[in-house]
Amino acid sequence: MGGLRAEQAAVVSVQVRTDEIYETTVGLEIHVELSTQSKMFCSCAVAFAGEPNTRTCPVCLGLPGSLPVVNEKAVDSTIKIGLALGCDVAPRSIFHRKNYFYPDMPKNYQISQYDLPLCTSGHLDIVGDFGRSAVGITRVHLEEDTGKSQHMGGTGRIADSSYSLEDFNRAGTPLVEIVTEPDLHSVEEARVFVTELRGLLESLRVSDVRMEEGSLRVDANVSVRRVGETEYGVKVEVKNMNSIRSVARALAYEEQRQRAALDAGQTLVQETRHFNEKTGETSTLRSKEYAFDYRYFPEPDLVPLEPSKEWIAGIRALLPELPVEKRARFSQQYGLTEADVSLLTSSTATAEWFEAAARAYKGDAKKVVNWIIADLYGLLNEAGIELARSQIAPAQLAALVEMVDAGAISGRQAKLVLGEMFKSGDDPREIASARGLEQMSDTGAIEAAVDEVISEQTEAADKVRAGNLGTIGFLVGQVMKRTRGQANPKLVNEILRDRLVQ
Repeated sequence: MGGLRAEQAAVVSVQVRTDEIYETTVGLEIHVELSTQSKMFCSCAVAFAGEPNTRTCPVCLGLPGSLPVVNEKAVDSTIKIGLALGCDVAPRSIFHRKNYFYPDMPKNYQISQYDLPLCTSGHLDIVGDFGRSAVGITRVHLEEDTGKSQHMGGTGRIADSSYSLEDFNRAGTPLVEIVTEPDLHSVEEARVFVTELRGLLESLRVSDVRMEEGSLRVDANVSVRRVGETEYGVKVEVKNMNSIRSVARALAYEEQRQRAALDAGQTLVQETRHFNEKTGETSTLRSKEYAFDYRYFPEPDLVPLEPSKEWIAGIRALLPELPVEKRARFSQQYGLTEADVSLLTSSTATAEWFEAAARAYKGDAKKVVNWIIADLYGLLNEAGIELARSQIAPAQLAALVEMVDAGAISGRQAKLVLGEMFKSGDDPREIASARGLEQMSDTGAIEAAVDEVISEQTEAADKVRAGNLGTIGFLVGQVMKRTRGQANPKLVNEILRDRLVQ
């Protein structure tokens, strides 16, 4: 296990049965589309969707006489990923031709890397209810993506389609494959690993990691064996997992399917299976190929990659703060709980938005955190958008919290202002002024309102005079009602005590 060949990667060990009859090994191969402007070996633009077959050229279509040229930015990004994962960067690596015939491969081979990948021997730390684990990274290598098939008719699957259409816009997009060592021991660990890796890749800004658009794709090689056996079970590859939740669902289903087959005395076969999002089940797609089926040989039209020490050092020096480092800093610098840190570092954009608000606010950043988590996130969840996409600027939230601190508006008024800010993106001061939500701090006007309430609520006033201070709350409410909620409640309380408490 954990060799150099991607096809041999059955690399996530998962044990979930409490009866310990079986143990499951699951291999994850994570494919990441890089956010470069052009494709891996030609100058065609990289973008999602668009009119089919409009971003192609003789190179990415594999026409006779065309020659590939390596995208330097893609190599740079791959090295960056490798360094962030603690990998060794190979002083010399080469590209190979991976030969297979499929309609979405215009060249009938894929330019990939085989026994000399760009980065090897790294790790990624994960933490969860299972504890802390350092997950080994076998390899990080660079290749080109395939095109995209659209199966027309039926369910959209090739098995029952009437015909297929090919879109080669994606063919040739720079693609990084990350393969792990067998260091995970539960489905939950596998889920956390993919989540953590996704966050790391986003922080590096090498990919938009949008699983729903195919920018991050996870393949799982699942095998089951009885406890005590030394040989791994028959490996089954599972595809079409377009979310982190789907990864966990597919692993759980395939594990139970194979165990049930072994219980029934059935023979498992090496194959590739399709995960159905609607049913949560896997089904046969095709027989699984072996490494020798691809007839790998060195790509004759490309020279070896030999990154200099200076190039690697330059990339290392520009590595950003990684998610694990950011979480530790947020916890220490802002004194936040683990739950708060997890939420505020869920994406790079969210963390940056929070820190911009914390810098703009003059007081304790915890107050900003409370407004984000307790109030703003409710609006975000209802609208179905992320924090960074809201119309509220970080400095505007800071200004709102400062208005509450200064007594310009009450907490209740601030919630109303926040709701309007979320809709319009307007400044909180302008909203409070336009809607008459500014808090009354005119001592004379408040004193007059207090005196009127005392004269009207004589029974309650007498109770306070007699020492029943709990009744002050009722009188404060009456003053707030008389002033339409605009009086400063702290000031109201002080004036009432001055009038009634001896």
